[in-house]
Amino acid sequence: MGEDGRRVVSGGLPLGADAHHHGLHERMDALEITLAGDLRRAVGATFVPAWKRLTVGEPRWPVTLAVAAALTMQAMLPEDLVLGPRWLLAGLGGALLVVLYLANPRRIDRASRLLRWLSLAVIGTITVANGYSATRLVLRLVNGGESDATRLLLTGGAIWLTNVIAFALWYWEFDRGGPVARMLALRPFPDFQFPQMENPELAPKDWEPQLVDYFYLSFTNATAFSPTDVMPLSRWAKLTMLVQSIISLLTVALIIARAVNILK
Repeated sequence: MGEDGRRVVSGGLPLGADAHHHGLHERMDALEITLAGDLRRAVGATFVPAWKRLTVGEPRWPVTLAVAAALTMQAMLPEDLVLGPRWLLAGLGGALLVVLYLANPRRIDRASRLLRWLSLAVIGTITVANGYSATRLVLRLVNGGESDATRLLLTGGAIWLTNVIAFALWYWEFDRGGPVARMLALRPFPDFQFPQMENPELAPKDWEPQLVDYFYLSFTNATAFSPTDVMPLSRWAKLTMLVQSIISLLTVALIIARAVNILK
């Protein structure tokens, strides 16, 4: 007993004071958690992801490399599958690529209608030439005109991969108005929803889609014949992915079927 008649515990505190002290700690912990949550919500409310705000232009070299790879594969196809003389496609595409590179050697950050049309011309040239090659190959397979399985697989693989690059460039060029429009944040609504947009906490604060992301989108759509982790939101995006899936399915099915038939 204490001098005033109250019971005390071994630590010298009156009975009940320890419980009161413990309860005070619990209330302080709860208040700290509440304040931390309010702070996180306040920060989240003001945070704008990179793909929604003004940023620097993306590097030029991935696009240059992709276009050069597509033109090279086109130039290596058999003569009867190439649209026109070999030098014409390589020369035209290469000249346009050089102009685009000189205009934006390091980053794609110039808003120019002429440069955009030149970029579309490069992609269109690759698409038309590869479409011609794919059509010629399909007709040859239907008519049973190919007897070398190795040559067929190499040729078909080059056409298929070029098609993947071409569609990746189309997705990259038209999503939210193109790379320059995305850099300037001119269009708030995306045509493709990437996982990092839906879950920004899983990506760096400066993340925004670049050509590699669109190449992965094109590759998975050409292999799975449907969207995987990237969802098309606009109608043109859905229809373009549909067309790519159909082309890829027909090409792969015919090439594999003919190759198996030859090997037998």
